[in-house]
Amino acid sequence: MTASPDATPCNIAAALPRLAAAHPGQVALRCPGGRGPRGMARYDQVLTYAQLDARSDAIASGLARHGITRGTRTVVMVRPSPEFFLLMFALFKAGAVPVLVDPGIDKRALRQCLDEARAEAFIGIPLAHAARALLGWARSARVRITTGTRPWLADGTLARVEADGAGAGPQLAATAPDDIAAILFTSGSTGVPKGVVYRHRHFVAQVDMLRDAFDIQAGGVDLPTFPPFALFDPALGVTSVIPDMDPTRPARADPRKLHDAIARYGVDQLFGSPALMAVLAAHGQPLPTLRRVTSAGAPVPADVVARMRELLPEDASFWTPYGATECLPVAVIEARELQATRTATEAGAGTCVGRAVAPNVVRIIAITDDAIPTWVDARELPAGQVGEITVAGPTATDTYFNRDAQTRLAKIVEPLPDGTRRVVHRMGDVGYVDADGRLWFCGRKSHRVETATGSLYTEQVEPLFNVHPNVRRTALVGTGARGAQVPVLCVELAPGASRRDWPRIEAELRALGRGHVHTAGIDRFLRHPGFPVDIRHNAKIGREKLAAWAARQ
Repeated sequence: MTASPDATPCNIAAALPRLAAAHPGQVALRCPGGRGPRGMARYDQVLTYAQLDARSDAIASGLARHGITRGTRTVVMVRPSPEFFLLMFALFKAGAVPVLVDPGIDKRALRQCLDEARAEAFIGIPLAHAARALLGWARSARVRITTGTRPWLADGTLARVEADGAGAGPQLAATAPDDIAAILFTSGSTGVPKGVVYRHRHFVAQVDMLRDAFDIQAGGVDLPTFPPFALFDPALGVTSVIPDMDPTRPARADPRKLHDAIARYGVDQLFGSPALMAVLAAHGQPLPTLRRVTSAGAPVPADVVARMRELLPEDASFWTPYGATECLPVAVIEARELQATRTATEAGAGTCVGRAVAPNVVRIIAITDDAIPTWVDARELPAGQVGEITVAGPTATDTYFNRDAQTRLAKIVEPLPDGTRRVVHRMGDVGYVDADGRLWFCGRKSHRVETATGSLYTEQVEPLFNVHPNVRRTALVGTGARGAQVPVLCVELAPGASRRDWPRIEAELRALGRGHVHTAGIDRFLRHPGFPVDIRHNAKIGREKLAAWAARQ
């Protein structure tokens, strides 16, 4: 079913036909292909807006002939490539529901995610189909399509699907704001990933909020090192240059390849995780064409922020938005203001994540691990008091797919004066709002340490110790029963620091801790050889594993 000419569906793909008509020859995306001089990618896989629009129309029509239509839940396991973006826009146009799972998560968790999604179709590279057949992924999928040249372990190829829909003309399902647009699984850094239900209104609102928050103008060139974010670029009239790197391992990216793409195509905006920013900061080469850098997924270390500012032009901005898969963006802060708060952070204030992005409403409520059915059951806290961060706004999602218990724990229904209701999302983070209206992040709620004398929060403790020159990073964990937990500071030494120096380093860390209210009661310091971290951000510490390790010491 397609929309009538005078009605534009609520759909992130709706901007594509308009851009294709207005700027048919403008490059929508460039993807790395063959190798050129010095081993650099040639970026010879190019799609203009007209090509992206016409070919995604053909694929959308072909998908319908193969049984993938409006509402069909479809697992997508395709590497960043022209096929990925053509396929995603085709699915949006068809009104189908792409299901995206981070390929870097534990394989057992990945199977559970795919089982929960109850996918009706599976589209992937040949390797993904081999894993599907071998490991029993997505057994509910009745339609199986491969991006390979042969339909091995699949019912057909994507090339055949596109050929079947060739010449079909414009395809744009009449999707409504509340129709499900996609199911995006969280990274699972605090448990088994959950499938976040995105409705079409959420994606459309994200585009508007990102444009307004960062003053994104059509005609820019973006280097999105986390490929799903490139899906916003066509709706913003921006060209995407997909970097030559493994997006699941940003800490291993080759900075020379990133610099090559940035310089060759005049990239003026870049998105990446803190691990990717650390790679660029360590490389130390100026980035003269960049005008906007955005980093999200975890707090960006202060020294990385400072170094990146030195590498960027004076008039460039470096934004660190705060949010989650369930609600993004929530708040933003620019590096200059963030640097001005560094002293407070290193004194135990937490990490300042800026001001709420309009029209979000950010409020702090008393900490509890129980469900809060309605807003009248929540206790809102005044400025300056640490509690759980909540947000209500147009991108706040309202449910997890097939996870009713987790939905009840994360969502609060708030009746409004006009008789309507809205969903308030509980971020699962703790923090507070200061007297200037800025939000401060103090850590994950599930990572708080509840001692006999009160609660300790990771982001109010660890920055105090991370300033030590022989420390790479620290992690606060608790052992024992809640309410009587013993706080333990796990320490990962910096490269070059010898474990023989540990007695001296430990003594110096104890002296640092005694001078602050949040850390004076920490008496256990344990050296750890290398923290477990999540594979995508390489920054989110596996504190549950560290806590179990600390309990055994």
